[in-house]
Amino acid sequence: MNAERIKLLEQFCEENPNDPFNLYALALEYQLDDPKNATLLFEKLLHDFPEYLPTYYQAVDFFGNQNELPRAIEIANKGIEKAKLSREGKTLSELKSLLESIEDNL
Repeated sequence: MNAERIKLLEQFCEENPNDPFNLYALALEYQLDDPKNATLLFEKLLHDFPEYLPTYYQAVDFFGNQNELPRAIEIANKGIEKAKLSREGKTLSELKSLLESIEDNL
């Protein structure tokens, strides 16, 4: 976790609260060293910016690694539906593959 980068991203979030990328980047910074804050940020992204597709893969991976498999599966399924509606084939394929991997480990 890079404290300087986190401070900068937090500033970006304050300056541009309607830009999901800043929250996304901050969640990625927190995911290894501060899972509590990462959880809060991923949940905020999924709630406030449900159309921001990059969130889904990273959130599924994060919650899967936190052994929150039901939540990871739920997010994957929502992301798959969003990707289908948006006709985002690459995202759809990646989410399906990640979901299969999680379900294989149940």
